[in-house]
Amino acid sequence: MGGNAWTHTGPYQQDLAAAFRQAQDEQLAKDDHGFPGRTREELWRDPAWHEYIFTGGTGTVLDQPDLIEATATEDGPFMRPLTEDEVRAWAPDGRPTHADWDAALHSDRLDFPGRAQGRCTVLYTDGEPTHIGYWGVTAD
Repeated sequence: MGGNAWTHTGPYQQDLAAAFRQAQDEQLAKDDHGFPGRTREELWRDPAWHEYIFTGGTGTVLDQPDLIEATATEDGPFMRPLTEDEVRAWAPDGRPTHADWDAALHSDRLDFPGRAQGRCTVLYTDGEPTHIGYWGVTAD
């Protein structure tokens, strides 16, 4: 099997880690994936959740336990923001819109990461940050 690519958008917060946790909490509220009444912290301490994630996953921001620094080189399962240079490679003004992000993902300008990894970037509307775009690949 190979990993499945996924995309998701969430609300913007200046603190990207807080925005990521909010996106995870919102996703978990929509679908607990058969693990009712648990927080994301509790899920990541549960070996049954690990098995679920690494043999299929949710195809959402729930597949990564933490957001790491943009310059970190660690492999998944982590969510990593793009560096400014990585953003400017496909959005030269450094302020990509949702449409810019979507077009870049559907071209050769922006790649999906390796299995069990996620990426994120701030998305802009009328020059103002409004959302975070998340994308990744499941571990399976």
